Amino acid sequence: MREHYYQAHVFVCQNERPAGHERGCCNSKGATKLRNYMKVRAKELGLPQTRINTAGCLDRCELGPVMVVYPEGTWYRYETTEDIDQILNDHLIGGQVVERLKLTPDQ
Repeated sequence: MREHYYQAHVFVCQNERPAGHERGCCNSKGATKLRNYMKVRAKELGLPQTRINTAGCLDRCELGPVMVVYPEGTWYRYETTEDIDQILNDHLIGGQVVERLKLTPDQ
């Protein structure tokens, strides 16, 4: 019996604020395009029991775009498809945190 329904559950912020908002938003920084890429790549890689979901505001707007991977609770900031590929390959397949993209609780 599996401990969790999904082996990994990724929540990708897609929050959108009005242009010029002081905190910014993940969506204005390309989050939707990159989330769509991540979903396609995860399927192509055949990641077992992995779910990539859209999330509303994760409240780290200034650092965005951001995502959080459970069950570990690892937070990432990413900017490119190469960043997404590294998260998929190193973290979701290899089980290793991508230190260069990882957010810390104090950020």
